[in-house]
Amino acid sequence: MEGIIAVLIFVAIAFIALSVFLSFVPVGLWITALFSGVKVGLFTLVGMRLRRVVPRRIILPLIKATKAGLELNIDGLEAHYLAGGDVNSVIDALIAAQRAEIALHFERAAAIDLAGREVLAAVQMSVNPKVIETPKISAVAKDGIEVLVRARVTVRANIERLVGGAGEETIIARVGEGIVTTVGSAVNHKAVLENPDMISKTVLSKGLDSGTAYEILSIDIADIDIDRNIGAKLQTEQAEADKRIAQAKAEERRAMAVAVEQEMVARVQEMKAKVVEAEAEVPKAMATALREGNIGVLDYYNMKNVISDTDMRNSISDATKE
Repeated sequence: MEGIIAVLIFVAIAFIALSVFLSFVPVGLWITALFSGVKVGLFTLVGMRLRRVVPRRIILPLIKATKAGLELNIDGLEAHYLAGGDVNSVIDALIAAQRAEIALHFERAAAIDLAGREVLAAVQMSVNPKVIETPKISAVAKDGIEVLVRARVTVRANIERLVGGAGEETIIARVGEGIVTTVGSAVNHKAVLENPDMISKTVLSKGLDSGTAYEILSIDIADIDIDRNIGAKLQTEQAEADKRIAQAKAEERRAMAVAVEQEMVARVQEMKAKVVEAEAEVPKAMATALREGNIGVLDYYNMKNVISDTDMRNSISDATKE
């Protein structure tokens, strides 16, 4: 009985040890690679485990590449995986590029993948160009009419410039700038409506894809709409502004005239007050002169007669004027 128990314990230990061994050493994956024509050692797979690399993420893409006729280094695939890249996506991109007869090496594909771009999508875009539609771009011709233009830009991925090249936003911005410049140089909006291809030809000749990750194949004007009369609006606003300035200046002149008038009135009132004050001193002076004997009574009456005669003449003169 004890012998049977010992055998069972031994079998259990052996089974556990074999399970641990098979879970750590991917024998099944090694056999699959061996029959797929991929030469990889069993200890190489164990080394991947020790380096925290999932062997399946390396071996299965390598089998796919080998079947497609690509010669790749397992160390390069493992290095790309450790750098955070997508090995399977890179292999798919290399196979697609080979089928499309596009020159693409593993190093460049890995660099594109690590740069954050979809390398497989880039290869597909090189084969099947993509159409980028711009939003409505506002431009004003020389006659002041605003034109709204929407364009479709057909681009193809440039594999050589995917790393460090500008994206779709730059293409849209440059096309918009070219449209504004072309429409702005047109004599009037009718010339733009009659020859919309003038916009596409002028913009396309500017080399807008320089420094970008794409190659522009064509620029087609999808829609042109007439919007506001910007020139008339600006003239109206300018006239309104000139009117307000003129009104402000007139108000300023009126205020200055009122101030001058008020100052003149104040001066006249001040002079009248001084005259009244001086007239109030005349009787005192006359009394003093009579008291001191400087003038006689007859002289005083003669002066009064002269004053009365003067007042009468002034009254007659005023009546004649009326």
